[in-house]
Amino acid sequence: MKFILLSAIATLGLSACTANLSFQQLPFDAGDGTINSPAADMEPQMADRYIVFSSDRRRRQDIYLYDVVERRLIDLPGLNAQDAIANHPSISQDGRYIVFAMIRQGRSGISLYDRQTRQLRNLTNNLQAQVRNPTISADGSIIAFESSVNGQWDILVYDRSGRPLDVPTDPR
Repeated sequence: MKFILLSAIATLGLSACTANLSFQQLPFDAGDGTINSPAADMEPQMADRYIVFSSDRRRRQDIYLYDVVERRLIDLPGLNAQDAIANHPSISQDGRYIVFAMIRQGRSGISLYDRQTRQLRNLTNNLQAQVRNPTISADGSIIAFESSVNGQWDILVYDRSGRPLDVPTDPR
């Protein structure tokens, strides 16, 4: 049996984060039925009962969602695309919203998936810059990510609808 040590983000916020460390003993499956597989499972993030991660299980890098309570992978219709590379996922506390970085046709973007409506939206479609490392607030209303829009890596903050938020950059 394979063991996984997960650093789980329980509460995400712009002013403070509370991190919990949990140890999960989960079954191994040579197929796609569980979280432990022979594939490379990367960047796990945990919120409440869910673990979201990227994996190369189907010979492409996709986003997966595992329910720790039900001990199974959850179907995410409309999230993964054959012509895209998905990575660095983050999930809202209730598991409704998943944000992740996606590269399609050589262009990076930050995508938001709503599990309730099964809709996927590119939040940075109009941003002419490279983007990476998104994270989402616990309630799913705020997304922060890195952007090269100013020729360096800066943090941008958007609301869930894809509008940039005016966040002061001077900490004084």
